[in-house]
Amino acid sequence: METSIFGFIARYSWRQQLLILVLSVLLLPLNYLSYELPKQIVNRALGTDSAPHYLGYTMSRLDLLWVLCGLFLAVVLISGLLKYIVNVYAGVVAERMLRRLRYQLFSHMLRFPLTHYRRVSQGELVQMINAETEAFGGFVGEAVSTPGLQAGTLLTSLVFMFVQDWTLGLAAVALYPLQIWLIPKLQRQVNLLGKERVRQVRRNAEKISEVAAGARDIRANGATAYERARFSEQLGAVFWIRFDIYKKKFLIKFLNNFIAQLGPFFFYAIGGYFVLRGEMTIGALTAVVAAQKDITAPWRELLTYYQNLYDVKIKYEQVVTQFMPPGLKDERLQTEEPEVIPSLTGELRASGVTLHDETGEILLENVSFVCQLPSHIALLGPAGSGKEEVTLLLAGLVEPTAGRITVGGMELHTLPEAVLGRRIGYVGNPTTIFSGTIEDNLLYGLKYRPQRPRAGAEDALERWERERREAEASGNSLHDPLADWVDYAAAGIAGPEERIGNLVRILELVRLDGDVYGLGLRSAIPPGAHEELKRGLLEARRAMQQRLAGSEQLSRLVELFDPERYNSNASLAENLLFGSPVGQVFDPDDIADQRYVRETLERTGLLDDLLQVGVRLAQTMIELFADLPPDHEYFRQFSFIAPEDLPTYRALLTRVDGSRLDRLSREDQRLLLAPTFRLIPARHRLGLFTPELMAKVLEARRYFREHLPPQHAASIAFFDPERYNEAITIQENVIFGKIAYGQAQAPQKIARLITEIVDQLGLRGGIMTVGLGSPCGIGGGRLSLPQRQKLGLARALLKRPDILILHDPLGPLDLNEQAEIRGRVLAECAGRTVIWALQHPEWAEAFEQVIELEGGRVVRFGPSGGKPAPAAKLVAAS
Repeated sequence: METSIFGFIARYSWRQQLLILVLSVLLLPLNYLSYELPKQIVNRALGTDSAPHYLGYTMSRLDLLWVLCGLFLAVVLISGLLKYIVNVYAGVVAERMLRRLRYQLFSHMLRFPLTHYRRVSQGELVQMINAETEAFGGFVGEAVSTPGLQAGTLLTSLVFMFVQDWTLGLAAVALYPLQIWLIPKLQRQVNLLGKERVRQVRRNAEKISEVAAGARDIRANGATAYERARFSEQLGAVFWIRFDIYKKKFLIKFLNNFIAQLGPFFFYAIGGYFVLRGEMTIGALTAVVAAQKDITAPWRELLTYYQNLYDVKIKYEQVVTQFMPPGLKDERLQTEEPEVIPSLTGELRASGVTLHDETGEILLENVSFVCQLPSHIALLGPAGSGKEEVTLLLAGLVEPTAGRITVGGMELHTLPEAVLGRRIGYVGNPTTIFSGTIEDNLLYGLKYRPQRPRAGAEDALERWERERREAEASGNSLHDPLADWVDYAAAGIAGPEERIGNLVRILELVRLDGDVYGLGLRSAIPPGAHEELKRGLLEARRAMQQRLAGSEQLSRLVELFDPERYNSNASLAENLLFGSPVGQVFDPDDIADQRYVRETLERTGLLDDLLQVGVRLAQTMIELFADLPPDHEYFRQFSFIAPEDLPTYRALLTRVDGSRLDRLSREDQRLLLAPTFRLIPARHRLGLFTPELMAKVLEARRYFREHLPPQHAASIAFFDPERYNEAITIQENVIFGKIAYGQAQAPQKIARLITEIVDQLGLRGGIMTVGLGSPCGIGGGRLSLPQRQKLGLARALLKRPDILILHDPLGPLDLNEQAEIRGRVLAECAGRTVIWALQHPEWAEAFEQVIELEGGRVVRFGPSGGKPAPAAKLVAAS
């Protein structure tokens, strides 16, 4: 990676910069003509010459005027078009170079030694790649064009002035030496302040990242005021730096403007003197004044370019330095794809391996051992013994400071990632889960290179080809991110159609299948997908209804959806729509203000009744919550009105006249209707919904569906016993009703009944397929810590590595589950190598070899079945 901004520009865009310069040079003659033609118009067409001559032709003054004006217009048009072409092309070059730079920085970040991530925060990396590089793009586009075009324009104007009169030319450049000497001195101070500002902004980003990561502990310790004070101090540091920058920056601007305005003074004084003496024509003076105005702009542009140059130069050097730490991984090890991927079997030998951290502290010292692979090896030792460091070394994730590790005669740290990534699986604690679905994360370990081109329509493939060409021009990756990257053969899977069974088997192995099945039940099936499963779920719905109808005890657990009955376990909104909203038109939070809903209430005479209910509900809530703290349990149970909204409703009730609710403003009516639409009679038991009112709601329900405007037809998925509802979850489709409130363990009993029916009909696999499509959230935030660990372990097992390296992968699980999964993993990896850093020494009996560490040294090594021999003797013997 180039260490200077001009080295970067010269290496990757010198041809484009040369073309921009050539196009810019073509503008200079046009600029000269733009000064000369107005002079000719004033002196020759508008002068006193009665027989003007031009380009060998004699013509009338009027004809000459039109010719000269036409030429002037042509020059302006051609010059403008040429500038447009230069600017657009320079912008394209700038964006390509900015894209290239960001890609290079991102690639370097992937090559950082793992220890470097401890010294640099995520927020700082984000800031440098995204925000701090933004200025480079604009500069690259003008790196050559600005000095070339503006300097050329300036020289063209000066040549024109000297041609008219040398004294005016001298007057134009008289103060340039002062600016050239003084402005850079001031600008250098501004640049140094800018450099310090960048450093401080990075420190701010680190602080923000730290606080975001530690929000739980900050609140738990009541330290929010302290953190605000610390961050305020850091913001103050930025303020004072900015204040100094503004003082010097605008002093530069003041000097530039003042000196620029001295030019007209000299021209009018000196030029006027020459005109009065008859030594200069008015046309020449007018043209010179116009040229002087044009001098100001390029001179200012050159000064601005100079300021940007040093600013960008400093930022570029700072950013590049941060992305070139010691120990940067060789790029070829990440990009090379060997023709044959060797197996990692045979002799595993560690010879005098020593590892230091970033401060030089010894983590491992002279670690040596030899063992034959495949084998199941346990790493033992207390916290800080070096177990984790050994696992990282054996996985090829950390390079030893001294010594070497070989597998089958191959030095581990010289093998490319194409070998290490395929042949070694590593799971630490905590493991990393990426944004995407559960299936995406399971298959992540099989995405080495694109295996099959993307499938799609012809226009989509054409768009990708265009994207590929642009990526090539910007020095980016030429791999298609939407191609099929999964190497199913590496996992022993025949093809994409066979993957689900294998994924489910791996999930069962790590006991994650129940969680994925539950996620599937709580997920909705998107339109057009899993049509066979939908038909099976309709059969499950009918089986569920039969089971409920055949047992009085079970029937009390669910209140089914019935178009002729009010469902007391559903909200008023659900009962009125008798369906689930699709999109935002009938969103439950805004339904009280939806135009067609209001029209339905008014046409069916239900509006006044619901406003009366809203008044009584608001009165009840205010009485109930009057003396309760905001975190009281009642606020969760009766979630109609938020604690902060109570004063609003208290004020509303003071102006409500129960007999004239129709005269309330629309906003007041919305406030009364909003909590009413959330009311669930069976849950809240406030006695506000009478049978008569429920009957009116059923009448409104029929009106609502019969008169629904065509434009809203797709905004509701109505409940239909014979159709699958794509707007609700699989579980809700099977139940086709609401679980009854107040029935002991009703959710658990219904869940067991659903599972029983699903298993009888053979639908579990289909539901798990839907569960595999559940999003994990950023960093796996939608999954629990045990779920993330299990998913990371399943991901490593799926690719069937030659060597599986584990560092406490089951830590968040309970002991019984840990023991069960440990046995399953070892059985799955029979005939392959497992290296496991154990937290429970008693587990070592399940392994063939044991390596025990203490203080970064191997103190014992040998078979687990007998008494291990001292490590030093074993090494000497080997």
